Amino acid sequence: MQQQKISIALVDDHKLFRKGLLGLIEMVDDNIEVLFEADNGLEMQKKLQPEKLPDIILMDINMPGMDGFESVAWLNKNFPQIKVLVVSMVENEDSIIKMLKLKVKGYLSKDVEPAELGAALQAIMSKGFYYTDFITGKLVHTLQNEEEREMLVALNDKERKFIQLACSELTYNDIAGEMFVSPKTIDGYRNNLFEKLAVKSRVGLALYAVKHGLVKL
Repeated sequence: MQQQKISIALVDDHKLFRKGLLGLIEMVDDNIEVLFEADNGLEMQKKLQPEKLPDIILMDINMPGMDGFESVAWLNKNFPQIKVLVVSMVENEDSIIKMLKLKVKGYLSKDVEPAELGAALQAIMSKGFYYTDFITGKLVHTLQNEEEREMLVALNDKERKFIQLACSELTYNDIAGEMFVSPKTIDGYRNNLFEKLAVKSRVGLALYAVKHGLVKL
């Protein structure tokens, strides 16, 4: 099957890396046309020609003047049809997630193999995205953390107070006195939290509290 013709641009402040990347691209596919190179987002803006836009821009993150985050945000606003493939040595989770939230179509390390670079470009054109197992793992981990944070946010002040007191040596009757409510109300707090947090005992509440930083050991 004949591969699709792809037009691209390179935005990276390291000229030596751009030269190496061009070499990789030539090895990968002769159906790829490089429209321009730019040192940063500001130069990219000057070189973009509305009558002939690249299909994909290969974008670094750390660049002077206008970095990758700012550049992608600008593209989303002005040329949302251009797809962005991040190619960067920056692999910390915050940067990856920030780029994914900016709707980039893929994220590769600068030590990418030629075959994977070619596969990424073709996948972005045919499927709209290319995410490696490494990036997918980072995304899943972050989503799990966000779910946990949402669970914490869902606890009201009285529930948090009850959990903190439940981690002490106080009896439930003592906790009722501390919170100025009836023992029956405390039973309601306990039963609701058991269900909400999917725990079955006071020990389970304590483990949840320690795990999520509601109490300190």
